[in-house]
Amino acid sequence: MVELEIRELEYFVALADELHFGRAAVRLSIAQPALSKAIRRIETRLGVPLFIRSSRHVELTPAGEALQEHGRHALNAVSAAIRHAQRAGDTQAHLRLVLKPGGDGGLLSGLLAEYAHQPDARQVDILFSGPADRADFLRDGRADVGLLYAPFDDLDGLAHETLHTEDRVVIVPAGHRLAGRNSVRMSDLEGETLPRWKGIPGGDGTGPEVADVVQMLQMITVGRMIGVLPRSLVEPVPGGLVCVPVADAPPSRLVLAWIEQDRRPLVASFVAAALRSRRDKTRSDIDRPPPS
Repeated sequence: MVELEIRELEYFVALADELHFGRAAVRLSIAQPALSKAIRRIETRLGVPLFIRSSRHVELTPAGEALQEHGRHALNAVSAAIRHAQRAGDTQAHLRLVLKPGGDGGLLSGLLAEYAHQPDARQVDILFSGPADRADFLRDGRADVGLLYAPFDDLDGLAHETLHTEDRVVIVPAGHRLAGRNSVRMSDLEGETLPRWKGIPGGDGTGPEVADVVQMLQMITVGRMIGVLPRSLVEPVPGGLVCVPVADAPPSRLVLAWIEQDRRPLVASFVAAALRSRRDKTRSDIDRPPPS
């Protein structure tokens, strides 16, 4: 079997990304002739051309396109393995929690307070991510636990516990045709412009691309789109906007997630604290008197 060293794969991926020997060499901090020699050596070892070169441009061959896709995955897997190994051996490591801004369903303060009572509690570093990559933070070792939303986030390969379930609402400007309704159905939204989320391919959105809830709410305020979100992400409702429950939208679940194979005590301790916090909140909700 033909083998490539990690460094050689890094050389190839850099050139595949840049499609320019000079830029790739700068990115790698090596001389351009050394990069050219390394690429020729890789092609000779594999027995297939990876690039089509001319005096004016560089492009990938079909073999190069295949190696670019799988090679990037391989490099990411190596980086993740290194991070996980380092974290597993660090007995003083802080616990890193990833979530999107405002994406805690109002539970974060209680969860952190409950965890702080643990005798083995560590400092918790809170990391904020974009709309699409919280699960990636867990998979590549940048975070230990994360607050994710199901069914929107990809939970494949992740263990998870549901902390909170809530309905979904459509957010519209105050003068919108749906603003006065007590509730709507998904069919009522047909023909409306929905956002495209940055970093998330596919979806039903045809409107402007947004990177977070704040951008989406700004676009809704100026009448460029409407949006459907878990209720907690838009409470309190900004002025000029109205939230209407979507009766037949699947409920949204806020989950605490972590790598399925992660058995470290600091993760288990945080999960246990989260489950206690969930139980206490459920009990307090039951005991709270109904509004008069």
